[in-house]
Amino acid sequence: MIADDQELVRAGFAMVIGSQSDMQVVGQAGDGAQAVALAESLRPDVVLMDVRMPGMDGIEATRRISSLQSAADGRPTRVIILTTFDLDEYVMAAINAGASGFLLKDTEPETLLSSIRTVFNGNAIIAPSATKRLIEKMMQDGYAKGNSLAETQPAAASSQPGQPAYTDPELELLTDREREVLVEIAHGLSNQEIASKLFISLPTVKTHVAHILAKINARDRVQAVVFAYDNGIV
Repeated sequence: MIADDQELVRAGFAMVIGSQSDMQVVGQAGDGAQAVALAESLRPDVVLMDVRMPGMDGIEATRRISSLQSAADGRPTRVIILTTFDLDEYVMAAINAGASGFLLKDTEPETLLSSIRTVFNGNAIIAPSATKRLIEKMMQDGYAKGNSLAETQPAAASSQPGQPAYTDPELELLTDREREVLVEIAHGLSNQEIASKLFISLPTVKTHVAHILAKINARDRVQAVVFAYDNGIV
């Protein structure tokens, strides 16, 4: 399902997705409220969600849709946020609301399609270039833990620039190698890229990722990235 207030944008994404034999656009929405209503009715596997839309925005729509289940197999409906650089703060809020990742609106068609498949298979995706911008914004503004970027208050003045004003106790549960892997996840590297960079096998990386998610109580890689930012390890 596609949710965007610009009809031309929806049409473009629908054309790309409709060209694939394993994908079908089951519905299109022009605002957040319509997106929620359609998702509740159609129960799609994946939703491409714009952030800024009239009425209910993509953040609140994501929060409501992420609790739904797909009509096809009962798995959770996954939401991919579509954004531009000037919407970074809204993207982080949407991730906190349950989004499985985000892409830039100028993403190449092949990347869009592979990302949809990745999210459908239960994994998360992050646009590395946008991730870098998010890190910079969080470091500059010193946002406090536990709130969306759109709603947080600045961290305590006594904290040093670039350092978190808090630390999750789960961070102490990670081994040195798991911290290394978490840093690379936060930089947007795939499991294969992490394996190559750290000179370890792909199965070993997958094991580390599973242990990291379990120890920090993260649902997926996106939440792991947020955890890494929050605790100042990237």
